[in-house]
Amino acid sequence: MKKLLHLEKIFKVFNEGTPDEKIAIQQISLHLAPGDFITVIGSNGAGKSTLLNIVSGKLMTDLGTISIDGKNVTNVKEHKRAKMVGRVFQDPMAGTAPTMTIEENLAIAYMRTNKRGLKIGVSKKRRDFFREKLETLHLGLENRLGAKVGLLSGGERQALSLLMATFTEPKILLLDEHTAALDPSRAELITNLTKEIVQTYNLTTLMVTHNMQQALDLGNKLIMMDKGQIIFQADEEEKKQLTIEKLLAEFQRIRGEKMTNDRAVLI
Repeated sequence: MKKLLHLEKIFKVFNEGTPDEKIAIQQISLHLAPGDFITVIGSNGAGKSTLLNIVSGKLMTDLGTISIDGKNVTNVKEHKRAKMVGRVFQDPMAGTAPTMTIEENLAIAYMRTNKRGLKIGVSKKRRDFFREKLETLHLGLENRLGAKVGLLSGGERQALSLLMATFTEPKILLLDEHTAALDPSRAELITNLTKEIVQTYNLTTLMVTHNMQQALDLGNKLIMMDKGQIIFQADEEEKKQLTIEKLLAEFQRIRGEKMTNDRAVLI
């Protein structure tokens, strides 16, 4: 079976050789086929966000190899991987430029994979394309192309970030707790948009979440991380049988202790 994302024996340590040395990722191997949507859960400090940073190129792995769509990108810098990797962060402010307009933000995202010189100028054809994509969010943003992004609500900005990360159809989509900072109604909106966009473009997706129910509701596979390792994996059929209680029991069975992250337990 073809692997769209292939991580082989990834290892990452921070502050090596100092009293603060921390092994963040330990010998992780992970393979995503085209269209896979894997949700990632685990306690704070488990290595979830570090894993996404390594896939995106924000962090370089110390050992191991990373391939995207058959291309070895282990030593490829983040800005060059941006053509292949879309990412949405927890902070609604992180994925957009607040002092620029909606249209300008979309133009910058578009240029990541469709460079036509350095000018951000937008033709009528491209503006129509942006409006068409914004309409899919059902937030009325297609009528506010000239609005400064900093004036949008957190939910609107996160919806825009999701659109910007995906409308160029990247090889890999990374979602880093992208609903955690939103109120419940906006979180539900972004969760539903995520499901819709991933299905529409058949995006291969890796999503980190503290919300165990969200991890169960979205995607076709699930992994649980702890102390930089993948300690549990569920394929599509196994995932359908899982509940929050079963996940907590699985953690306790493997680690011999209860999961300490209250957010993971309570949400």
